[in-house]
Amino acid sequence: MKRAAGILLPVFSLPGDFGIGSFSIEAYHWIDCLKEAGQSYWQILPLGPTGYGDSPYQSFSSFAGNPYFIDLEELKALGLLTEEELAGERNPGDAGRIDYGHIYESREMLLRRAHKRFRESLNGAASSETEAVRKTKDKASYEAAVAALHPETREYCLYRAIKDAEGGKSYLGWSEPLRKRDSAALHDFRKTHEAEIDFYTWTQVLFHEQWKRLKDYATAHGITIIGDLPIYVAPDSADAWAHPELFQLDAEGEPEAVAGCPPDYFSPDGQLWGNPLYDWDYHERTGYAWWSKRLRYSLSIYDCLRMDHFRGFDEYFAIPAGEPAKMGSWKKGPGVGLFKALAEELGKPLPIIAEDLGFMTESVIQMVRESGFPPMKVLEFAYDSDNRNLYLPHRYERHCVAYTGTHDNAPLMEWIRNQNEGIRLFMLHYQGSEHTPEQDLYWDCIRTVLASVADTVIIPMWDYLGCGKEARINVPSAAGGNWQWRMPRHSFTEHLIWHCRMLAEIYGREPKPVPVPPELEAALAEAEAVTKAEESAAPEGVNAASAAERMEPDAVSAATVSEETAGLH
Repeated sequence: MKRAAGILLPVFSLPGDFGIGSFSIEAYHWIDCLKEAGQSYWQILPLGPTGYGDSPYQSFSSFAGNPYFIDLEELKALGLLTEEELAGERNPGDAGRIDYGHIYESREMLLRRAHKRFRESLNGAASSETEAVRKTKDKASYEAAVAALHPETREYCLYRAIKDAEGGKSYLGWSEPLRKRDSAALHDFRKTHEAEIDFYTWTQVLFHEQWKRLKDYATAHGITIIGDLPIYVAPDSADAWAHPELFQLDAEGEPEAVAGCPPDYFSPDGQLWGNPLYDWDYHERTGYAWWSKRLRYSLSIYDCLRMDHFRGFDEYFAIPAGEPAKMGSWKKGPGVGLFKALAEELGKPLPIIAEDLGFMTESVIQMVRESGFPPMKVLEFAYDSDNRNLYLPHRYERHCVAYTGTHDNAPLMEWIRNQNEGIRLFMLHYQGSEHTPEQDLYWDCIRTVLASVADTVIIPMWDYLGCGKEARINVPSAAGGNWQWRMPRHSFTEHLIWHCRMLAEIYGREPKPVPVPPELEAALAEAEAVTKAEESAAPEGVNAASAAERMEPDAVSAATVSEETAGLH
């Protein structure tokens, strides 16, 4: 990876009119802002359709997209929805929080209404309000778009239609012929539920078309998309239903053991994730064919992948079904052999970031090293020991991706407020922040990471905004309240954009010149005039100091981008 900077912001956190971030005009504006801010990367969270708990790490499929991200304004432009139908959904509830319960009810209703009109247009029964569809879509082009979907995406559409017909139950509770994928039962279901299957198929066509346009726009503007690949699939998912042979399941399809992690920094009692565990022996015998298929699809969606829970490929924590997390034990995973096989199949180098956070054994460290993937460094983990801590910036190697925090961490301002005196003092001394006002400490943290030797630095947007606990994306192992924060509209101000670009320029992460704000330009001109006057008045043989050295404290404050001047607070 090149020396550059980027910003972490989930798609669902983008501003917009309809309760959740989407592939709307706001997403395109966001990319424009990233470019102006001298950023090279936009890191997002998984884009899959979310199930219970709304977690992007518990998706109904590894090969499908979240229909919540579909741009509704485009459906209006196509004549599939009316302004009257959309009016009631504009900014429902708290615009700063996502109300998933409301969206679950309203979004599907709107999409089903649009799909009905779309099918009418394909069958030649379109009204005047669907005339636009006839001009942009015909049956042949739609069928071609459906055929272009990944086979596993189409399998997901079948799975969702059956799930609806079975009252929303997990596939483990379906009638036996459908649960066990009896070919005659599936054939009959496809014939009798064609419209329902097509609804989910149509939403996937829309998702993939809209996302491709947005991603192409990002590419054209020099922005690389870093996606996120969860290590596991959800217990109730098309992946587990369609391919039970991939997992450690009993004869009835029930998990024999599930995923989680032992007690750690985030959770003193450990975490019970509940995901089915892979049968790694089977994967090895098949040359990791499913993993190759999954990675190929993911790299068609993203430019680069953050591989979640990377240590789980070396050793995975297996919790016996029905037991608490603390009863689990470590089991041997595929190790670097998996990634060697994938590199052989897909070609080198694989654009992967290894999420190697948490307790690292020597074998995990060795696996990361052998894989060649850049590891992650997180500043919020740096100050809880001594100067040998590997998360301290002076311990970084160039080949890494550094963060202030991730979606699992508290925003910087909240983290700073919650540190004990020892950690706080270490941080202040390390960063030279002894005289920095409390409300500005997050900027020193950001600068410390950007100044590091790490080739790539990703800063969460909530940290650039100086947000507190209200912007926490996820509290690991906490039930409810996660994945809800949205960035306020217009918060990425011109001053903040300039500030981000200035920092990228200073630390060699943006090669283009930095435009100077008028306020700073005036302050510098004033300081230069003072310096020239002092030089003229200085006795012969005495060299005047530089402007920066000779300015009084108030003048320095004015000439630097203080938070008051930049309007950042």
